[in-house]
Amino acid sequence: MTKELDGGITPEGDGFEGVSWNILGQVYFPKADCETSFAFEANSEPGQFVPVHIHHTQDEFILVQEGQLELKLDGKWSTAKAGDLVRMPRGIPHGYFNKSDKPARAFFWVSPAGKLKDLFVGLDEMTDVVEVVRMSAAHDVEFLPAEAND
Repeated sequence: MTKELDGGITPEGDGFEGVSWNILGQVYFPKADCETSFAFEANSEPGQFVPVHIHHTQDEFILVQEGQLELKLDGKWSTAKAGDLVRMPRGIPHGYFNKSDKPARAFFWVSPAGKLKDLFVGLDEMTDVVEVVRMSAAHDVEFLPAEAND
């Protein structure tokens, strides 16, 4: 059964239908969900990051809204500032890091939606990093060894 996109507006600072998830200290707000894409906002405090990982079946995008993020994309470092769009093709290792002293806010989306929303629901409030990695792999997100973040 295909999931069609519901029309409407998801307000700033809120999740779709009032939902938010705490994933290892970062707050995620789902913005839209259908078969062809899944969109969410994430707020990263200084020092927070998502380690280098691969989406084998999804392209991912980040539109930085506030602050800046350091990106490791296919082994190369770069900086994305407010207004910049980051394009991360499927199968390419990537991670993002808030190495600044200010919070960052960004809008993310993946296409197709795949299992990412289900993963976020399962990771909400989870603190066991080993279980986070295992559950992620079961939802088509592969985390690389820690040295990939250097």
